[in-house]
Amino acid sequence: MAFASFDKKGGSAPLAEINMVPLIDVMLVLLVIFIVTAPLLTHAVKLDLPKVDSVANDVKPNKIDFAIDAQGQRFWNGEPVSRQEAQARFRAEGQRQPQPEVHLRADHSTTYQRVAETLADASKAGLAKVGFVSQPEAR
Repeated sequence: MAFASFDKKGGSAPLAEINMVPLIDVMLVLLVIFIVTAPLLTHAVKLDLPKVDSVANDVKPNKIDFAIDAQGQRFWNGEPVSRQEAQARFRAEGQRQPQPEVHLRADHSTTYQRVAETLADASKAGLAKVGFVSQPEAR
């Protein structure tokens, strides 16, 4: 490989070509290395794992419809109850797993004290899922 010429006129000018042969050699060596090492990187251990068929147990929690009318009367799933009876039922339901959801419906003219007492009773019993149920105004 001669880079210089014997011509005196063009001999002082630099040569602006890139010699590609060393780059191709390096590329071919890397290609051979990757071809040899690629099968070694896919090392796998074969295991015979057991096959299982199972269905998830989706236990739906019970729902308690608790209502308070305009006179302050409490209803447990439509059945009239006193505050003491409601407290006892809340304690019994608070021990169950999964805990039931309490859907609280209160009349518009019910005092907030009745609603607050019911929320406090449910909270003391350990019930954490209490939701308010309301109906939109008719237009």
